[in-house]
Amino acid sequence: MAGEEEVQVVESCFVTPAVDTPSRAIRFSPFDLMLASRGYTPLVHFYRRPETSGDNFFNVSRLKTALGKALVPFYPLAGRLRAGGDGRLEIDCNGKGMLFLVAQSRLTMDDFTDFKPSSKQRRLFVPHVSDSDGLLWATQVRLIPI
Repeated sequence: MAGEEEVQVVESCFVTPAVDTPSRAIRFSPFDLMLASRGYTPLVHFYRRPETSGDNFFNVSRLKTALGKALVPFYPLAGRLRAGGDGRLEIDCNGKGMLFLVAQSRLTMDDFTDFKPSSKQRRLFVPHVSDSDGLLWATQVRLIPI
């Protein structure tokens, strides 16, 4: 598979809830604390563009609008992790938004026919998020030629 130098981030922004959402803190339960200690769960999905779809197969603007609408009922995902007054983790529901990246690559779908997860592929497809950022959700869309 080709190297990381063939992947270029062309847009980086925060998608915020489409309307104002409650501003409050949500304390973590013991179960939440256990899950949070595992870190982020990376998910990678590949979709082959149908041959009949033309250039309108994927619309980044439409996806960002839909995510903004989805963040309204799921507004805690637009917040940030922080330590509460007693040091316990909580979500600061502040509506700052989720990280959204758009990247391009010269890789094609044929480069992934024998995909095996590795640290190299993780760097190619999963956005790097520092724990100090407190982000709860980050999405990276990679546009791959046919």
